[in-house]
Amino acid sequence: MPIKIPQELPAREILNSENIFVMDEVRAVHQDIRPMQILILNLMPTKITTETQLLRLLGNTPLQIETDLLRVSTHESKNTPESHLMAFYKTFDQVKMHYYDAMIITGAPVEHLPFEEVDYWEELKEIMDWSLTHTFSLLYICWGAQAALYHHFGVPKFPLPAKQFGVFPHHVIQKNVQLLRGFDDVFYAPHSRHTEVRRADIEANPRLEVLAESDQAGVYIAATRDGRQIFITGHSEYDPLTLQAEYQRDLKAGLPIQVPVNYYPDDDPSQEPLVRWRGHAHLLFSNWINYYVYQNTPYDLDRIGSMCRLIYGQENN
Repeated sequence: MPIKIPQELPAREILNSENIFVMDEVRAVHQDIRPMQILILNLMPTKITTETQLLRLLGNTPLQIETDLLRVSTHESKNTPESHLMAFYKTFDQVKMHYYDAMIITGAPVEHLPFEEVDYWEELKEIMDWSLTHTFSLLYICWGAQAALYHHFGVPKFPLPAKQFGVFPHHVIQKNVQLLRGFDDVFYAPHSRHTEVRRADIEANPRLEVLAESDQAGVYIAATRDGRQIFITGHSEYDPLTLQAEYQRDLKAGLPIQVPVNYYPDDDPSQEPLVRWRGHAHLLFSNWINYYVYQNTPYDLDRIGSMCRLIYGQENN
């Protein structure tokens, strides 16, 4: 099944050109099924690019999916037209009475700041607390993963001596986990960050476990042991040219930046980037949607609240 997105969303034309199956509302209502309801809190500055990347991966599953795009109201976006935000994004006040099968919280370019100094931190904390009782499955990406690990579990982030930048090999630690079903022994994923979370801090909490890591880039996937919260420290959703755009941007700004590792053939920026993470990215998202969302959430979305409260009430006792 395809992903159902608004007719006028810029991502639609891009995804159609890539042969990603998208559906309009007229066709969707004629299918006698309940679509998965997924909320995406997009904290990235280039929101149109990020929403397209995520919708591409969500659209490659056998299930019909509907998405709501969410933004924080306590931060002014400078890189996305206000008309786009008004047309396609909702604020927390508009969604907080609803329930969702799943939620994605993206990264954000605020790693240099302590969490408490991010201008929308209080609003983000409120949204993350709300999500525990209003969404059944949660997927956090990069800074979003660091923020959730810190807020919910007290896991700190640490500055890196140099930006973790490139496409790194990873290996599976927990082999009998549905999220990693079908993964190769070694798989690749992009990273682009200035901070890290450490395996020892994650494993010190009995509710958390590390599922996959890189000898070079460190922890890549962690999760709660019940599988309801999944933390991805990299950017499997990235397009083929995303790292290149970041590299050229930093060069132009005169910032210290290395050639992204394992990205260009022979690390030569004059050559076309080599994409080696696409298959893993699609498998990661399809496993999440199938095993952690579709197979577990109730058909009646109103039951999600009582189920979540029961789960978290038991964990807090």
